[in-house]
Amino acid sequence: MSERALVEAATKARLCARALYSNFQVGAAVLGKSGRVYTGSNVESSSYGLTLCAERLALCVALHEGEEEILEIAVVADTDGAPGPCGACRQMMYDFAPQARVTMENLRGDQRVVQVGELLPWGFGPGDLAAFNTRRSGDE
Repeated sequence: MSERALVEAATKARLCARALYSNFQVGAAVLGKSGRVYTGSNVESSSYGLTLCAERLALCVALHEGEEEILEIAVVADTDGAPGPCGACRQMMYDFAPQARVTMENLRGDQRVVQVGELLPWGFGPGDLAAFNTRRSGDE
């Protein structure tokens, strides 16, 4: 799948956003190693902390459907420049798609493309927990 097609899938997903409070619609599309594309849009709650971002929804759908490896992620929003994912989304990407390429694009075509590690330098992830648990089990 081309980068353009993935961005178009995210743009289409954006239209399904439930941004009842902010009116800030975000769409995301995730490409799995299987070749399947999974999409998501932001879903807001009146209790703002319960709001689900488009990126996390798309990742969770892919994982729920059994996708083993995420290759690419596209994020689209109506921002002045290319939109950056929030910290929670960056962490989820780091946990479940550490090698993925992330394309961020606004509705005017301004774009940034980076690897997940560039979004969360010095991130803490599954490898850190595995190393901790290995050291811990050696202490017992």
